Amino acid sequence: MAAPTREDAALMIQISQWMASSGMNEAMPELWAPDFDPETADPLSTPVRLTLGVFETIGTLVKHDLLSRELVKDWMWIEGIWGRVGPAALKMRADAGEPRLYENFEALAAQP
Repeated sequence: MAAPTREDAALMIQISQWMASSGMNEAMPELWAPDFDPETADPLSTPVRLTLGVFETIGTLVKHDLLSRELVKDWMWIEGIWGRVGPAALKMRADAGEPRLYENFEALAAQP
């Protein structure tokens, strides 16, 4: 794996700004609240839907070598976030009969 570049860092900052402007700062505390249950979370609730969309985007960029996986994994706890919203993603996938839903986020979480 190639070392992260300045281009990766610039994209990381842009993603961080996008996340802040899209409401991720408000969504994350809801996902980590004591009463949030990953197994029963509504996949269409704003915090879950927003998180899945943002992290699928990040996973897609990493999959296509447009963003350093090493940098992303150093920046965020992808496995932990998938653990909170992954069950909702799998439910959406099953309900839609579409195995590709959120596959890039899931794959990124599964990678070391």
